[in-house]
Amino acid sequence: MAVKERMSGNEAVAYAMKQINPDVMPAFPITPSTELPQFVSSYIANGEMDTEFIPVESEHSAMSAAIGAEAAGARTMTATSSAGMALMWEMLYVAASNRLPIALALVNRALSGPLNINCEHSDSMGARDAGWIQIYAEDNQEAYDNFVQAYRIAEHKDVMLPIMICQDGFIISHGVQNIELLEDEKVKAFVGEYEPEHYLLNEKETMAVGPYAVTNYGMEAKRAQAQAMMNARQVILDVAAEYEKISGRKYGFFEEYRLEDADYAIVAIGSACGTTKDAIDELRAKGIKAGLLKVRVFRPFPGAEMAEALKNCKAIAIMDRCESYSANGGPLAAELSAALFKAKSTAEVLKIVYGLNGRDFTVEDAKKLYEDLADIAAHGNHETEEYRYIGLRD
Repeated sequence: MAVKERMSGNEAVAYAMKQINPDVMPAFPITPSTELPQFVSSYIANGEMDTEFIPVESEHSAMSAAIGAEAAGARTMTATSSAGMALMWEMLYVAASNRLPIALALVNRALSGPLNINCEHSDSMGARDAGWIQIYAEDNQEAYDNFVQAYRIAEHKDVMLPIMICQDGFIISHGVQNIELLEDEKVKAFVGEYEPEHYLLNEKETMAVGPYAVTNYGMEAKRAQAQAMMNARQVILDVAAEYEKISGRKYGFFEEYRLEDADYAIVAIGSACGTTKDAIDELRAKGIKAGLLKVRVFRPFPGAEMAEALKNCKAIAIMDRCESYSANGGPLAAELSAALFKAKSTAEVLKIVYGLNGRDFTVEDAKKLYEDLADIAAHGNHETEEYRYIGLRD
């Protein structure tokens, strides 16, 4: 029977880590993910985990140690935020290209500058092309559920890629909510034991990890890595379907909230989706057909499926909690716009940047955005800035 609890997002993910009990966790503290290694080290000290915790001198070293442990055949996890991920940058690519299914709990925080410790997606979105699977949470329950599913996805023989499980800094990581935890034995049975096929400590096999790739082989390695990301699409859905059987909670690439008959849609990632749902409920009570597409999986990017879900919408606002500095919107807007174009969508599109450096996104902001979408649908987008900020001070 599920265990009802009140937990912050960091507590919930740390509890999932305890239940999974991986072999190794190298980590270096950084706000707002510091609690994750703190909780894990406390669990270890109290005899509730037998994970080998490795204190290191930096996040670059944390990912380096994670790569070494995973390559040796140990199930490995770590956690970081913001500048910590930036310091890991070189090693993120190494982990992915070596096909090492490391799980990283990323608590999203703005990258400098200016220096800021609050929520933004600039850290994970900056790493979107590093070859890692990326899954995002709307709330504490999803952060827990996503981490429980992480290894089943990453370690699948057709995938073998690292995975980052993302949650919004402070909003989710430190906000307390009612959630349901699975029993320890259910999680252990679901995740299973890690049985790598190829690893450095396998005495029956001679192998190298991270060798120099000459021109004749390097491109093939990259293509195989890309195929693994394509394969992850079906694996993510299969794991989610199996998880639903033990949890009762349904997951996919994204969630559609009152979207089926929506004229106007917001597309967003993370905690802003809960705020948007409240705005939708208020507008629906007034007869306004507002809807939401909440993105859960950003890598691999489910562009065709998202375009299909939005096909009946007259106007769409695509929301990015980071800047791409393309002078044309953020990364979600760029990729979804391309998918909508390929699907021959006729919907008007706004590219929105919001919530930078932790700035609040309110129900009133969402309602105003839906008003703008309705106006654009009625009169066209010719007099409106397609790429804009909301919540910006004059």
